[in-house]
Amino acid sequence: MRYSTLLAAAGLVCFTFTNHAIAQTDNSDWSITNRSLAPPVHASSELAQVIANSPQPDPDVGGRYPDSDEAWLALQERAHSGPNPLPALAEQLNLLIESREVAVNGNTQITVYDVTPRQVAPEHRDHVFLHLHGGGYVLGGGPGAASEAAQISAAAGIYTVSVDYRMPPASPFPAAIDDTIAVYRQLLEDFEPGQIAIGGTSAGAGLSFAAVLQMKNLGLPVPGAIFAGTPWADLTDSSDSLHTNAGIDRILITYEGLLLVGATQYADGEELTNPLLSPLYGDFGGFPPTILISGTRDMLLSDTARAHRKLLAAGVEADLHVFEGMSHAEYMIMPDLPEGQMTFAEISRFIKAHLD
Repeated sequence: MRYSTLLAAAGLVCFTFTNHAIAQTDNSDWSITNRSLAPPVHASSELAQVIANSPQPDPDVGGRYPDSDEAWLALQERAHSGPNPLPALAEQLNLLIESREVAVNGNTQITVYDVTPRQVAPEHRDHVFLHLHGGGYVLGGGPGAASEAAQISAAAGIYTVSVDYRMPPASPFPAAIDDTIAVYRQLLEDFEPGQIAIGGTSAGAGLSFAAVLQMKNLGLPVPGAIFAGTPWADLTDSSDSLHTNAGIDRILITYEGLLLVGATQYADGEELTNPLLSPLYGDFGGFPPTILISGTRDMLLSDTARAHRKLLAAGVEADLHVFEGMSHAEYMIMPDLPEGQMTFAEISRFIKAHLD
């Protein structure tokens, strides 16, 4: 596309386009039409091929989710009682995976999964990774909650504890934070804070940020490192890439799907700008070093970039990795692709460098 006019005066630059693919309306919104999108040329050939063979995302996804509390509970129960992916992962990745119960507030029991490499990396003999699963705060529970934990544990050679935290509609905010803090307190009995990393993908990454904010509120020491994979760190529908990548992200597709459902169910009437719901509205001062992962087609690219800038502004060491052509969390969904292998290698490198 060439520009027909380039005017610069008093620091103001205006562009007029020779075609009409982008037109500015009276309310300053842009209407973008007649656009086609080819597979990414500079992604890995494997990811480009997967995208080329995929149907165009269907934005009409809102109706695919349950419309009652009873239906949500039934869906979550199926996840807990369905096929268990962990034995196959344990064999494939040379891990030992066991479940146990942890008490929260003295009377509530939650499940955690202990994931131990058969060969722990020498650097991680005294370390633990506290993992929080994704799924928009409403999905991802049951044995599948530890699937990403298994990938991280195997890649880094680190003992990992994955929290199957309570979810709405039965247990909305702040249950997930309470469960995370309860498990963290237990880990502090055996590990120094600097020996603990925390993290996850999507809602798991947002929950990791929220948990660290809550640790600060409670006067607890913070962990030694954070992994924030494409963090859902702002539950409001306001981040730029929620709109620029809508209909392009092959996983999330549109805010009016899992994100809207998850935000509504989890917040349960609480203001979405509460920092414990949307950590980007909180104070990141005193946060530990953080590694952030996203992709150019990820609807949560803006949340990731905003978190990165906020961490840097607070004086926190933060590494941002953005993969060409990658949609939301595809490194976790397809860990054998080069983008997945590179992601888990970077996580391994980062936590080895920053844990005591």
